[in-house]
Amino acid sequence: MKHKQTGFTLIEIAIVLVIIGLLLGGILKGQELINSAKVKNLATDFKNIPVFIYGYQDKFKALPGDDAAAVAHVGAPTGSVGNGNGIIEGLWKPAIAADESAIFWQHVRLANLAPGSTTVDITAGNTYIPKNAVGGAIGITSASSNPILSLKGSYIVCSDAIAGKFAKQLDTTLDDGVVNTGSLQIIAAGATAVGGTATLPAAVVDDTTYLVCMGF
Repeated sequence: MKHKQTGFTLIEIAIVLVIIGLLLGGILKGQELINSAKVKNLATDFKNIPVFIYGYQDKFKALPGDDAAAVAHVGAPTGSVGNGNGIIEGLWKPAIAADESAIFWQHVRLANLAPGSTTVDITAGNTYIPKNAVGGAIGITSASSNPILSLKGSYIVCSDAIAGKFAKQLDTTLDDGVVNTGSLQIIAAGATAVGGTATLPAAVVDDTTYLVCMGF
């Protein structure tokens, strides 16, 4: 007795392939939306910090971090005041807790301009220094402590550990789309040296992380 051979018909195979295609398309689209959201959040960090500065200056006629009267203005501890010279001194990623670039965050938080801890702590693993959407540190410094020599601006905002694919999108969104010119530039991740010259050429590797800095 012959047994009839069973198997998938061409129509059934076509339906399966269509379903697989739809699933793959949905996954790719979902990943694209996630990446777009990350870039948007990273861009928002750069936009928010000048708002903190201008809000503080408008209210207290002083620069957060540099404010010599921060005790009276926002109730800062006596050891958390600046020298009032109009410059946010210290590296973008503070080396010591007394750096104006460190107490900047305390001042804007005590002024209710930004969320976060008001207890200065720059030790590894702490939650005081703000983090970006990908877990890298965010910081601010003055032009005199700029980690990128060719970057111009009174204040320099830096955001670390950003993948190259996101860094390029940030440059297109916020600047001129060229990673080593304009108000936003890209260098090696973690760089803190003042007046560094390690700006990158136009080619940025998508899966390599970088430090992205922007001048205001």
